[in-house]
Amino acid sequence: MLKVTNLSVQYGMIQAVKDVSFEVNEGEIVSLIGANGAGKSTILRTISGLVRSTSGAIEYLDKDITKTPSRKIVEQRLIQVPEGRHVFKGLTVQENLDLGSFTRKGKEGIKEDLEQVFERFPILAERKNQDASTLSGGEQQMLAMGRALMSKPKLLLLDEPSMGLAPIFIKEIFRIIQDIQKQGTTILLIEQNAKVALEIATRGYVLETGKIVLSDTGKNLLKSDEVQKAYLGG
Repeated sequence: MLKVTNLSVQYGMIQAVKDVSFEVNEGEIVSLIGANGAGKSTILRTISGLVRSTSGAIEYLDKDITKTPSRKIVEQRLIQVPEGRHVFKGLTVQENLDLGSFTRKGKEGIKEDLEQVFERFPILAERKNQDASTLSGGEQQMLAMGRALMSKPKLLLLDEPSMGLAPIFIKEIFRIIQDIQKQGTTILLIEQNAKVALEIATRGYVLETGKIVLSDTGKNLLKSDEVQKAYLGG
């Protein structure tokens, strides 16, 4: 579904991503883990068309999208939930969700999809007329994910969904991520919390200073001595 080949990204003199290659197959949860500054978010932003690569290629559904504008990428149902949620302040929960369906060419099914979002995130139904900025961090993360789901993604990019959340919200968010995958959405997950990311991952890649240094199934990476020492306190 997604193939990244020899991707490099540079900010001025800083080489943020160095010759990175990986794949995401349909139906998988693939996790990219690594420390702050490893290049995880830069990779996601480059896939989404928000950052331009200096070299390499990105293919999505067998089409080269390396230079495709971000709005066109969204129309192809490759959707990102950004780090920090970025809900629209001054708009209600309902209005934020409505904006998620803005790029859909056919408007049929939007009402049913909204009902599904409210079933998955009951707190959003309770607060649909509330300003999105007044929600808690965990609730805003649910809103950001619900807004993305209103776009009917084929591939969902999640950037640090657990950041700043209480443990009870982290557990719930990752349960929902698994549920979304089981219902047919492929997921590429960027996450600092290596343990929870690898526990749900079909496969994983470990990034260090812009390079992939390890790749395997999520279960095997959890058992890896290198991963245990670097990320799991083993």
